[in-house]
Amino acid sequence: MIDPSNSEFLTPTMKFRRLSILMAIHNSPEISQKRIGQITHLSSSMVNNYMKKLQEDGAMTIAGNTNRTQSYHLTSAGDNERMSLLIDYSAEIIRLYGDAKREIAKRLSKVHLKGIRTVALFGVAETAEVVYAAIKKGPLVVKAIFDSDKRKQGQPFNGLIIQPPELLKGIDVDAVVITSFGKQKEIHAFIRQLVGERIDVVRLSDL
Repeated sequence: MIDPSNSEFLTPTMKFRRLSILMAIHNSPEISQKRIGQITHLSSSMVNNYMKKLQEDGAMTIAGNTNRTQSYHLTSAGDNERMSLLIDYSAEIIRLYGDAKREIAKRLSKVHLKGIRTVALFGVAETAEVVYAAIKKGPLVVKAIFDSDKRKQGQPFNGLIIQPPELLKGIDVDAVVITSFGKQKEIHAFIRQLVGERIDVVRLSDL
């Protein structure tokens, strides 16, 4: 489920807030205004103001007489607005994804200049997807991917199989790239214990 309010960096514009509320109503018509406020990170008074404006604009209707019985329903105009805003939002996210991929590719080019040709990735999350996409456009070759989460091990990842970190001991690559921005110091030390000094361990934040 797309949740436009799940961000710590996107500026909460009026369009952003309207989309967040429209999505909340679309996903759960029985939702309360209090819950909408929790999902969208808006105060109760702001939610109430946006709900009134949406109703005035013909984007939604309210059924029920009390807070316990009330439910919210998007009109055809409201659903059209939701889809239009969602398309614009998705286009912006894709643009930001492209920017992130280009920045990571630029950073990884420094790794290649050091003579590194083959790498393994450590950490399977959204960042790993961006790193892998960036590497595909460049000269580096990803030979394996590892993760400490046993639930992910054995699962496919872009043609590779996610392996447990213990197998790093025998990996034949020039470097291991940490694809997580969290706990990089601890992960770096953990990988270094496994591979010793024979393989470079690269943190994106150090490039």
